[in-house]
Amino acid sequence: MFNKKRKNMKKLNLFLFVLLFQFVFVYCNADSGEADTIYVATWNVENLFDTVDEPGINDEDFTPSGENEWTEERLKQKFEKLAEVIKYMHNGEGPDLLGVQEVEHQSLLNEMNEEYLDEKYKIVYAESLDKRGIDNGLFYNSDLFELLSFDTLRVDLADGWLTRYILYANLEIKDSQQKLHVFVNHWPSRSGGKEKSEPNRIAAALVLKNYTDKIFEKDVNANIVILGDFNDDPTDVSIYEILKAQELECSDPGINYFYNTSLEKFKEGTGTYLYRGGWNMLDQIIVSRSKPDFMINKEGKYAGSAIRTFGGKKYIGGYSDHYPTGAKFTYKK
Repeated sequence: MFNKKRKNMKKLNLFLFVLLFQFVFVYCNADSGEADTIYVATWNVENLFDTVDEPGINDEDFTPSGENEWTEERLKQKFEKLAEVIKYMHNGEGPDLLGVQEVEHQSLLNEMNEEYLDEKYKIVYAESLDKRGIDNGLFYNSDLFELLSFDTLRVDLADGWLTRYILYANLEIKDSQQKLHVFVNHWPSRSGGKEKSEPNRIAAALVLKNYTDKIFEKDVNANIVILGDFNDDPTDVSIYEILKAQELECSDPGINYFYNTSLEKFKEGTGTYLYRGGWNMLDQIIVSRSKPDFMINKEGKYAGSAIRTFGGKKYIGGYSDHYPTGAKFTYKK
């Protein structure tokens, strides 16, 4: 919970937010000619539940009478905080594409969009078989993009556990008629330990790689954006070896390889998620060099981490336990 001193510093913090919130921008297209940019972001928004206990879903803690005392007031406060950061992105214009994770229903994204964001956004979302009922969604700027189709990629795990779908959206950039393939991911967690659970994330990587390989078979120059919370770091087997998301270079790396724009910053010790005193780069496209001052804890053992909604079972009233990540790309009109 914000202390009195932090409340008194709100205006100063908001000012520092403007100064400090930066992203590393990536420009690999050096061709001449008229060009424009697309701002892409991803954010695990940490347990965006409604307040209703839904049969068959493990969401009873996120109800007014549940352990987390999840009320409409707390939900609306979360909407406000999420929207505050989203609207700040891209120099106050908001992202053109925003993948989100840990969302119970599309109705929550609809409500946040209608009440707190911008009418330019439309939403792609699909319910999965996840036992907690938290899935992936995509906001897209309908002034810039037209949705051609969307699909879900099911990930079957060896132990039979039902996990989240990978959300796929096929978009067209309106002013260039270029196609953009977008995949929003939230791979299986590290529950039980990183090594024990690693085969589950490798399974997700194989499903995704198989799907993208088929896209490349049809178009070797396909524009593919993969984003989300992978629950693995850029150097882990699932991402570096299976998905082949490797060092950022602007030269041709070969067929079916991806650039992981987060890798360099991860090697420097930067991360998006603080766990037991160590940083993980779980959320990947590109990571900010500096974080918004009003999102950063400055005291205690979690100094430097994002101000989350819950710390264990204690309600903190922050933003999320993950930092958002974003990237800016150029395209020819």
